[in-house]
Amino acid sequence: MQPEELLNEGNNRDGQPQQESPLLSLEKDLKFFEESIREVAMEIRVEGLSEYPIFIAHQHELALGELILDRHDLNSTWSIHASTLEEFLERGVIKKELKQRFEDTYRDPNNFICVFVVTPEGANFVFVPYGKG
Repeated sequence: MQPEELLNEGNNRDGQPQQESPLLSLEKDLKFFEESIREVAMEIRVEGLSEYPIFIAHQHELALGELILDRHDLNSTWSIHASTLEEFLERGVIKKELKQRFEDTYRDPNNFICVFVVTPEGANFVFVPYGKG
């Protein structure tokens, strides 16, 4: 899947203009919360919890990770939870046999936010460069 498809940029398959993707609001929220997310990612790594911090973005209730940015409290569109590869494996979100593949595709957490985006249509990983969010 191309980033444009994930963001629903341009036209749909019928050539009709698409509605604005909710992921555009996620991009705005990530930009606003970037420094807080970076600090949490650094803490996760420095404290030895994981070399693979994952941030879960959602707009509903979610029982995964630890809530760090609540959309209701912060008047934003998305809530953000902090988690790790280890929790995703433990909870079965990532199958153990796919662990190596995830590690191989994981991008440098000093330069990218690993976001697990959960929408009513499904969920997917996106790596957002700091300064882009």
